[in-house]
Amino acid sequence: MLSIDLSKIGVPKAHHYLLSAVGPRPICFASTIDEKGRSNLAPFSFFNVFSSNPPIAVFSPSRSGRTGQNKDTFNNVQKVKQVVINLVNYKMVEQMSLASSPYPPETDEFVKSGLTPLKSELIKPFRVKEAPVQMECEVIEIKELGQSGGAGNLVICKILKMHISKELLNNEKMIDQEKIDLVARMGGDWYCRTDSNSMFEIKKPISTKGIGFDEMPNEVLNSTILSGNDLGKLGGIEALPDETDVNEFRLIELSELFLEFEDNAKALEIALHKKAKYFLSKNQLKAAWKTLLSFNN
Repeated sequence: MLSIDLSKIGVPKAHHYLLSAVGPRPICFASTIDEKGRSNLAPFSFFNVFSSNPPIAVFSPSRSGRTGQNKDTFNNVQKVKQVVINLVNYKMVEQMSLASSPYPPETDEFVKSGLTPLKSELIKPFRVKEAPVQMECEVIEIKELGQSGGAGNLVICKILKMHISKELLNNEKMIDQEKIDLVARMGGDWYCRTDSNSMFEIKKPISTKGIGFDEMPNEVLNSTILSGNDLGKLGGIEALPDETDVNEFRLIELSELFLEFEDNAKALEIALHKKAKYFLSKNQLKAAWKTLLSFNN
């Protein structure tokens, strides 16, 4: 592996490695105003939510790596401690990118980007009408991480009110992840899109305790067919199938494999592991385990 001491390679390279490695990063499209009431709109990918009680979001308008100067957003929230965090979907990504241009402080990025300012209900900065989710926030703390170019400035925000497009909601009025179509930042000029083609689902083990790797048979752990992800799925089962279930499955579902390879144990084992991998791809965890355990039954 390439091992790097970030303190010795300079800010531009360190910035490249960090942003290329840590992603995708959600985008905070921050709407603020200055003390004269002038609007500013700018995106930041050093951003996430960190608490739901209280509801807290943090983003970081870092100092410019070229000039060392603070961003207009940072200057604004120091004077008017309010911000709207707008989330960015694919429909508005080019307009968001245009708003990130280094315009002077007196320029209104709403005008430049063609996005629509929408009056907030609890705070002064405007929401972005086109954004699928808009969060009106109070800035409760600002933490400067340094005085040089590339240094972050953590803007800690309490979310006062959320506005969610009705188009995103399912029958339970919760956000449908296949409808929100968010974009996120990668390294360089790259973005990614959270549509149905790029998303996959893994059930959280909130109330279940899988057997884990340490309780798997060695012949499964040492498989040349099963990947680390396959083994991770297998480790999520709470208890292995009993011998009766395995034998019944072997006779009904696997009989053709056992007949085909009755004189070649190694080929049979490989075929069973491939069959188990297929079952795992269909999220049929018990069937995968019965297939694997049938080899020694």
